[in-house]
Amino acid sequence: MSIAFAGSPIDRADHIRQSPDALAELMNFRARLLLLNGLDPVVSPEGELTWGTLVDVDPQSDLVFLGLSGDRGCFAEVPAAGSTAPANPRLWQALASLSGEELATYGAARSMIDWHARHKFCARCGAPTRIAKGGWQRNCDSCKAEHFPRVDPVTIMLLQHEDNLLLGRQPRFPAGNFSALAGFVEPGETIEEAVQREVFEEAGVRARDVAYVMSQPWPFPSSMMIGCIAYADDPALTIDANELEDARWFTRAEVTEAMEATSNGGRGQAFHAPPRFAVAHHLMKWWIERG
Repeated sequence: MSIAFAGSPIDRADHIRQSPDALAELMNFRARLLLLNGLDPVVSPEGELTWGTLVDVDPQSDLVFLGLSGDRGCFAEVPAAGSTAPANPRLWQALASLSGEELATYGAARSMIDWHARHKFCARCGAPTRIAKGGWQRNCDSCKAEHFPRVDPVTIMLLQHEDNLLLGRQPRFPAGNFSALAGFVEPGETIEEAVQREVFEEAGVRARDVAYVMSQPWPFPSSMMIGCIAYADDPALTIDANELEDARWFTRAEVTEAMEATSNGGRGQAFHAPPRFAVAHHLMKWWIERG
């Protein structure tokens, strides 16, 4: 199973990050620079990521070392002014053209660039921070704090009652779209507890027998989607309108038809399924195939 934003062919090369001399040696005429428009990828007419050289870098910008492609260093630029614009419809269209490996390369770069753009100052003392370890750390010279890129854990879950799935929609979803319920893991929670809390908060349903299925990096801005399955004995819903616009139980036949429609470039009759680069799509496909 190929999960979007995972499986990058670039070697992260941690040993290079640790060595300023090795990093400097890689910043030569053969180094590759991933071209970005803010946080969005620059996609070629052939539907591929576009790469330049370090000649294209603003001298005031920081560089993040993405890793090695063969013996060539791969980098991405942190714009001096920063850019934390949210994902937009044009971005989703561009992502649909990229291969799985290129999605993974872009996803890691986007998360790192966004983190640097939002962490120019120390969270402990407020002083400016500087880039370190090829961009995989920021240091504060004032209070000596070390800051590292963070990944936020998010549970995303299918809830099953008999042979039906509970799916919901948020107001920002395109009309007719439904997906798996999801929510951030809070401090002091296990994954299982987060699944149960989120399902009850959003839909008023008690979940049991939570089990892990799969995970996905999600670079908007930097989450780890933890895909789970859980079960409900009582299908009665109490929807939190602050969290969801709607939530419904869908039959296996309805889920199957919606997924087939999405695979064929269409839209389902009962609802429209998540796109193929979303882990919710893979969770639903997994659920159908396991029968």
